[in-house]
Amino acid sequence: MNTKSLHLALPFASLMILMVPLQAAPEQNPTPSASQQRATVVLKNMSEYLAQAERFSVSTRDGYDAVQKSGQKIEFGEQRKIIVSRPDHLRIESERSDGQKGLTIFDGKDITIYTAKDNVYATVSSPGSIDEAVKYAVDHLKVRLPLAVMLLSTFPTELSSLVVSADYVETATLMDVPCDHVAARTNRGVDFQVWVAQGSQPLPRRVVITYDSEPGQPQFSADFSNWNLAPDISDALFVFNPPAGADRIQFLTEVSNAAVTAISEKGNNK
Repeated sequence: MNTKSLHLALPFASLMILMVPLQAAPEQNPTPSASQQRATVVLKNMSEYLAQAERFSVSTRDGYDAVQKSGQKIEFGEQRKIIVSRPDHLRIESERSDGQKGLTIFDGKDITIYTAKDNVYATVSSPGSIDEAVKYAVDHLKVRLPLAVMLLSTFPTELSSLVVSADYVETATLMDVPCDHVAARTNRGVDFQVWVAQGSQPLPRRVVITYDSEPGQPQFSADFSNWNLAPDISDALFVFNPPAGADRIQFLTEVSNAAVTAISEKGNNK
């Protein structure tokens, strides 16, 4: 096996906040205002609608800040196409602003991640649901999956655990779609705004996350387009066929774990 290892770094570490289950925060206001009640309903409808969708596809255009030592913020971007087929199939195609392309596939048994620039891929066994695969990829493999919480069937519970306050901002129109604009705060020093389409399909159209506890308060944003709740999905989409000359490598965490095991075994044999 190639001695290289695959490790996809986060734009900034606190993106992991989106995947950490948290205890519900104590109620901040025993008598929520009309604005707070309306915001709570918008978030609840959005999260439940997305969590209950058996399959969907969507395109995103992401942007994220990289704070320099000088304090200046430089924005980088990425385009992604996400295909979800519950309970156990997921495909994410990505292209960064520097042209680097990537692919993540989960087929119910294995997680495979491919990086085109280096023509390398890594595969690890992870049988189970999308929920289990996503959490394993983020928590154990340290794979970067922005807004991964939105892929989970437990999205409503996860969101409820994170949010300590929410307010309705206004009705706004994004890409000719009337949306409810909500601003919320979490119990991890992270604020977010979300624009949710009004009507019978309360899907997110835009998300902006501000990391208040990070130096320079960087932001992550995502614009959602081409939502399809009944996409024509074939099994072939979730089969990874390595391109010619592609090398199979290990995830960095696998290499690290193997090294720790080897050191431990060596010590026990003394």
